[in-house]
Amino acid sequence: MEPWAAGEVLGLDFETTGVDRFTDVPVSYALVSVVEGVVVRSWSGLVDPGCDIPAEASEIHGISSEQARREGMPLEHAIGLVTDAVTAAGRRGVPLVGMRLDFDLTILDGLATHLLGAGLAARGWRGPVLDAGVIDRHVDPEREGRRTLSDLCAHYGIELARPHDAMADAVASIEVLFALAVRYPSVWAGDLAQLHGDQTVWHREWMRTFDDWRASQGIDRVDPREHAWPLAPVVLPAAA
Repeated sequence: MEPWAAGEVLGLDFETTGVDRFTDVPVSYALVSVVEGVVVRSWSGLVDPGCDIPAEASEIHGISSEQARREGMPLEHAIGLVTDAVTAAGRRGVPLVGMRLDFDLTILDGLATHLLGAGLAARGWRGPVLDAGVIDRHVDPEREGRRTLSDLCAHYGIELARPHDAMADAVASIEVLFALAVRYPSVWAGDLAQLHGDQTVWHREWMRTFDDWRASQGIDRVDPREHAWPLAPVVLPAAA
């Protein structure tokens, strides 16, 4: 069988009203279809989130409340469009790729459930997902320093001309993932289903270590939902 990198992948990125994936909403989206390493289609747009965009968020991605209201598509329309693209890719076994996709996918799942009546899991979506951040942290655990998308681009020699632009971030995250695959044969040749399952374990193990470190420093533990990947439940199930 050919490696996944020789087939089709779909990149996804949101820019949002904030950094809480359980309450914040998109202000822009980008989807990028890549076949055999070549971009064959990309589509993106501004989104009217239906609320004011906090000034601190606008300073990061450059999208103001006024611009989003004037130029953005309705939130429900945007969520429907992205949900359809993600679920269609999943039905064909096309991996969804990006950076910190548990953030984007949890937002998408929650809003699809709220606005459209059915989230990703309810529509039968189960992945596969290839997250550059999760994979990089596993294959090179001893490397010091931050691991934002900008940091990974610098490390793997990828140009990121417009950080926090949804399209630029989506393309850069795909390029980082391909650079990872070239550098690490186990990623290049990995079975998609196995890689998806492995990332679930790798993320959970890393979060456990990080959570224990926080506790040792007298810092509050993270929200238990942060241990879930690639989708986090909006509400934790009741304890038995």
